[in-house]
Amino acid sequence: MRKKIIVSFEGIDGCGKTTQAKLLFEHIVKQGMDAVFLNEPGGTAVGERIRALLLDREEKPCIWSELFLYLASRAQLLSEVLLQEAEKGSIIILDRYIDSTTAYQGYGRGLPVDLICRIHKSFLGGMFPDLTFLIDAPAEVLIPVLEGKEKDRIEGESVEFQRKVREGYLEISRKEKGRFAVIERESIEKTSAAILNTWEAFVNGY
Repeated sequence: MRKKIIVSFEGIDGCGKTTQAKLLFEHIVKQGMDAVFLNEPGGTAVGERIRALLLDREEKPCIWSELFLYLASRAQLLSEVLLQEAEKGSIIILDRYIDSTTAYQGYGRGLPVDLICRIHKSFLGGMFPDLTFLIDAPAEVLIPVLEGKEKDRIEGESVEFQRKVREGYLEISRKEKGRFAVIERESIEKTSAAILNTWEAFVNGY
């Protein structure tokens, strides 16, 4: 059985991570490898209902409720999808995963980062990312990207909040250099090229 690979894409709102995650997924599929693309929160019926609740601008969950809703969606995804795909040896591409919770609810909301990490370790087992792409850009640069679109509850947060989240991501990446590839956000094409170069080096040495 081929060993599974988990690749996660992270970054603050508007960085373009979803586009880049899909481009890598398409590249992998074209190469004839088994892969699955998933987004968080979501990916299951339960997870999609949680996602709708979390992103609804009319809802105002407290920060602890927000944290546990994200974790609940992740636990459901693990149970229904991730473990099965890992058994098949799939390459799992995730648009957001554990680091989003640490960055947004930990560094952004101010909840205990150590607690979030301990909770993840308690139920994820070995299902941690093998490679994480952080698409990095200052929050101020991404303001025009989010303007003119109907923002969800998280996208509608302040620039100061997004700054805290970005600093959180950078702090996580410094602590876990072995799995993080910090990619400076440029044009879609240049960003994708940098990701593909990193991916090829990773998979060839895996």
